[in-house]
Amino acid sequence: MSQPSTTPGKDTAVKEASQSESVDYPALVDELTRILKLRTIPIGMQRFARAEDMEAIPRIRRPKDKMTMDQIVGQARLIGWTVGVTYDDLMGAQCGTPVGLHPRNGEFLSGQHMVGVWYGTPEDASAHQAAMDVPGDSGRCEAVAVSPLVSGRLEPEICLLYGTPGQMIFFINGLQYTGYKKLEFTVVGESACADSWGKALKTGEPSLSLPCFAERRFGGVADDELLMALPPKFLPRVVEGLRALNKNGFRYPFSSWGVQASPMESFRVSY
Repeated sequence: MSQPSTTPGKDTAVKEASQSESVDYPALVDELTRILKLRTIPIGMQRFARAEDMEAIPRIRRPKDKMTMDQIVGQARLIGWTVGVTYDDLMGAQCGTPVGLHPRNGEFLSGQHMVGVWYGTPEDASAHQAAMDVPGDSGRCEAVAVSPLVSGRLEPEICLLYGTPGQMIFFINGLQYTGYKKLEFTVVGESACADSWGKALKTGEPSLSLPCFAERRFGGVADDELLMALPPKFLPRVVEGLRALNKNGFRYPFSSWGVQASPMESFRVSY
């Protein structure tokens, strides 16, 4: 991704990003981190038709052993690494299919490996697999990479941001400030990566998820964290909305009015 030769002001960076395909990720991430007090690194995900294109990324890291996709994402957003994988680097179809590295075929859809573990019957396990959102071109790419957005090493298809419920509702408030649209999210249960990066890659729309057991056990996701996955084109609008909300007196973290005080004074300002 090409970067501008000069560093514009934050307002200019967001305006330019909203009007062109060029996104000034450092400016956007700086604003999101400042306004939302994000605790971890916003990252991007890019898929590659050819593994050699992924391997050509500067300072790309590769796993030395089999890993889960949750761990790969965790290494980028918690440590700041740029990491690339092929299907052979992952634990299996449950990790590879939601990012497009494995086809959504009979083996995947059977869910036999989940019977008696996460679901009580073969029918339940198969229904869960069928409910998972995965990219329509699953099985047609050879590699995927994740990296901090500020690194400039990827041209991300989607961005991943982790935050508390309070941070996420404020993020959504910023997204809905202009171009309002009701957002609806899904919960498949275990394998919730299908609700985040799988769904965002499939639909091209923002998708909030409740990270599952695997994400928390292997990916370092904290107990109070949610995950927002969305294409990068939405980030400038989110930042513009958050700035407008800030000017209107709405800021994170939210200050508590109190459960016993009359809300009338606050209501006259807030609604």
